[in-house]
Amino acid sequence: MKHLSNIKLLIIDDHPLVRDGLRARLESIAHFEIVGEAGNQEDALQLASSLAIDLILMDINLGRSSGIQLTAEFLKRHPQISVIILSMHDKAEYVAQAIEAGAKAYVLKDAPAEEIIKAINSVAAGANYFSSGIKPVESALKPSSTLTMREQCILASIATGKSNKHIARELNLSVRTVETHRLNIKRKLNIEGQADLIRYALGQVQL
Repeated sequence: MKHLSNIKLLIIDDHPLVRDGLRARLESIAHFEIVGEAGNQEDALQLASSLAIDLILMDINLGRSSGIQLTAEFLKRHPQISVIILSMHDKAEYVAQAIEAGAKAYVLKDAPAEEIIKAINSVAAGANYFSSGIKPVESALKPSSTLTMREQCILASIATGKSNKHIARELNLSVRTVETHRLNIKRKLNIEGQADLIRYALGQVQL
């Protein structure tokens, strides 16, 4: 990341009014440069491939897509870009999933604008940042290292009691795919019953 000068930002949020508000506030900071904005995953990935970007402000909910999933995809394709997650959710499992996906900061949408500015400057300087009141939870999610990142995300969702259908909708997967992931998780962790899987999942997430 660059020093605190000329930080090139991409805003990703499916609400135009939110994007407009963020742009208006951030453009008032001399060393911030808004190079683009997107409202969906496809546009975001296309912009990232065509623009010079230092940092992304990513909404956690992008309509049919997940900002957490998109964060992981961005970092796979463009590892030099840092991501800040913007969210209305302060639950530990969301923060943990964001960190697992590679986000450098997690900022609540109802936080003061100054906090978003502070998060951007912190990440640009090489540090992580969490909104006031959010416990840094780098170790909140501790699934077996044998699980893939997708399986870890599903395990975290299982801990919250979500159904396969709900998880599939959140992660933009088919129900059959989620069922397959559940079976793979149980096989890898040597867990047989559904109740045992839920108990294990609950033990991995510090709420």
